[in-house]
Amino acid sequence: MSIENILALLGGLALFLYGMKMMSSGLEAAAGNRLKDILEKLTTNRFLGIAVGVGITALIQSSSTTTVMVVGFVNSGIMNLYQALWIIMGANIGTNVTSQLIALDVSEFAPIFALVGVVMVVFLHKKKLHYIGQIAAGLGILFIGMSMMSEAMVPLREEPAFINLMTQFSIPIIGILVGIVFTAIIQSSSASVGILQALAASGLIGLPNAIYVLFGQNIGTCVTALLASAGASRNAKRAAIMHLTFNTIGTTLFVFIAMLTPFTSWMENLTPNNVTAQIANVHLIFNLSTTIILLPFGKWIVKLAEKILPDRASEHEGEQFLKYLDPLLLRNEHQVGTVAIFVAQLRHEVERMLSMARNNIDRSFTVVLTNSEKLQTQIDNSEEYIDYLNKEISYYISHLISLEMTEADSVTINAFFKITGNIERLGDHATNIAGYANLLEDKKLKLSAKALAEVEIMREVSLQSLDLIYDSILSKSPEELLAKMEEAEQKMDDMTREFRRNQMNRMVSNECSGEACVIYSEMLTDFERVGDHLLNIAEAITDGKLKSLHIDDDTRAEMKEVMA
Repeated sequence: MSIENILALLGGLALFLYGMKMMSSGLEAAAGNRLKDILEKLTTNRFLGIAVGVGITALIQSSSTTTVMVVGFVNSGIMNLYQALWIIMGANIGTNVTSQLIALDVSEFAPIFALVGVVMVVFLHKKKLHYIGQIAAGLGILFIGMSMMSEAMVPLREEPAFINLMTQFSIPIIGILVGIVFTAIIQSSSASVGILQALAASGLIGLPNAIYVLFGQNIGTCVTALLASAGASRNAKRAAIMHLTFNTIGTTLFVFIAMLTPFTSWMENLTPNNVTAQIANVHLIFNLSTTIILLPFGKWIVKLAEKILPDRASEHEGEQFLKYLDPLLLRNEHQVGTVAIFVAQLRHEVERMLSMARNNIDRSFTVVLTNSEKLQTQIDNSEEYIDYLNKEISYYISHLISLEMTEADSVTINAFFKITGNIERLGDHATNIAGYANLLEDKKLKLSAKALAEVEIMREVSLQSLDLIYDSILSKSPEELLAKMEEAEQKMDDMTREFRRNQMNRMVSNECSGEACVIYSEMLTDFERVGDHLLNIAEAITDGKLKSLHIDDDTRAEMKEVMA
């Protein structure tokens, strides 16, 4: 094989992989947030889950990518293991689209697809058309690369060493290992099956030698999800294990079928003289049959994953941690679907942070009323946690904001960044308010009964205003939330002025000391600032076109337990 053939082979491989990446990126961008919305709204219905897995994988042309997205959603707590399993099953079926397209042999039209796509990308500026052009160009480039690889490998038919190597693949264990290793390296079963079809199109390998490599490729595609789950939650690891279990069972079953029945001959007779179609059909039947066979045993697959990775008691006890955001995002920041995962995880982490700030606002006014040392300690611990979350969330945003994403996703992430900063300031004001209780205690000062009654009113109004932010029942839309929050903020401003006048009158009538009056006035300033930051959050929700933040009962209970 000459140096020209080797360079042509490598160039064809580069074009093939780049075309697949270009096509899948264009498809994801054209789909916008719908990938995330479909996954988030998924019910526990197994057939719907499989259909979603098929559809999304058919769009983005990679079961590995779909599974990585699923691992991310499971790690976020957005999806449970049963929902994840159905999508993984569907993803294995959806990944057959690429191999079936290659089997159709439309390579003669590849330059037309590439030309039309490039023209759309270069000369059309409407985003939807730009994305469609990217899809068309990617498809054309993929087939051009496929043709280059096939032509470059033709001389290998005369190489005895290479012919001998191909015959070794008919030994099941060797073929399976080659398929696993090769797919694990390029981290795409669609691409590895496509390259196997290119070998077949060159006359270098027939179905009897290719079939075990094909089975191994279905196991190799699990490596991407296993790598993605490293450092994630135990449930995320279980999702990756379920993917591996599913494909390992399917491979074991079909190895016995291929060895004990004339399965290979049947598939050859189905499309004689077209080995690329034979490979595509075996791939489809493998995944479709495995899904049908294992569908009734979904519960047992989940239980097996839980047995392999049992729960660990108090995994994060006594430490600060990110519950939803995880290192998976930073390790796979160029993976298709990363932005969709990030937006979903970011929302839940910000909601968790808001829950802590709300608890601290509540505690801070209560400390002024009761001077509880226990509450003061809880406030200090929670404030450190809020600062930690603000730093970590900002770190993730700064690393991922440079990724290619839709305008809607960019606006959403920017809105959450503003919200996070304002939540951090809410925590600071809560700490300030609680600090006034210590200051009064140190100076042996007391607020009058009337002032304490006003503190109780401030507490109630602050919590009511916070409820406008995180209670979606009270706010049907971002615009309605903003209008209500503007009213609440104005009410807090009016109360601040009224309470200042009341305190001045009490000082004039000797109901309180001048020093206590100054401390109370500072407390009123922090109360007013709480309203300002809540209004800023409502404005960010409106600008980012977000739904109102919602803190579920489980998150509240968890935070009370952590801070108790």
